Amino acid sequence: MDRVPAFAFLTAFTALFAPVSPLFSQQSAPLAAPEPPPPYAFVADLLRAAPSVIDATIRSAERLKPAESVGLAPGFARFDVTADVRAQIRGGESLPPRINYLVDLPLDARGKPPRLKGLRVLLFAATVPARPGQVQLIGKRGQQAWTPAFDARLREIARALVAPDAPPEITGIGNAFHVPGSLPGEGETQIFLTTKDGRPVSLSVIRRPGETPRWAVALSEIVDEAAAPPARDTLLWYRLACFLPARLPDAAVKAMGAEDAAGARTDYQFVLQQLGRCER
Repeated sequence: MDRVPAFAFLTAFTALFAPVSPLFSQQSAPLAAPEPPPPYAFVADLLRAAPSVIDATIRSAERLKPAESVGLAPGFARFDVTADVRAQIRGGESLPPRINYLVDLPLDARGKPPRLKGLRVLLFAATVPARPGQVQLIGKRGQQAWTPAFDARLREIARALVAPDAPPEITGIGNAFHVPGSLPGEGETQIFLTTKDGRPVSLSVIRRPGETPRWAVALSEIVDEAAAPPARDTLLWYRLACFLPARLPDAAVKAMGAEDAAGARTDYQFVLQQLGRCER
């Protein structure tokens, strides 16, 4: 007896129960909304901490016994993972096609471990000296599930970190100056930041009566008309929002009188409010 191709049978079965109206057949289930990317600062922190960033697929995962899992937190299980490298997004040392690492992952509500085989992951790790193919995750957040949104944000920040015009890392605040205007509510504040490589960065706030305060960040010695606030979820925004101190240090305003110092502190808080929360 000749076998009927599966697709032919499926076509006939579908046609038998198809609705009469052609309009109905054109309708489809609504598409799921694309998963949003993780917070910019969360990904940037991982990149800063990890010498190597790896896109990989888990080939196998063996759960270790409690005696082999020293320091394991309650409610977690430790796995010895073997993964196939898809790409090395960041890292100075080349990796073999297959790597091995340990990872601690939470158990579910029933105490069951997660299924890892075949899972595509992003690894934030460091290579282990004298042990080719062995990597060590940077911590509990060192393994992240791969998603298109996570991958896109990760690569965007990785490119920004190595760009020739990447803004410097902020290490603190130097001096601040506040000059009151001739009218009530008028004034200007300039705050000079300290950076890891000594490059200049300054904040400026201008207040005019009856107008919304304007602020800008400059990456040169001169604050010109082109200076503007940084766009959110950019490397410059991250450098400021996540590394500026919560208050203007007393040392930054020690050369000013009490009234001018208060004005500088108010303007500094305005900048922090405009930058928004650093979500980590």
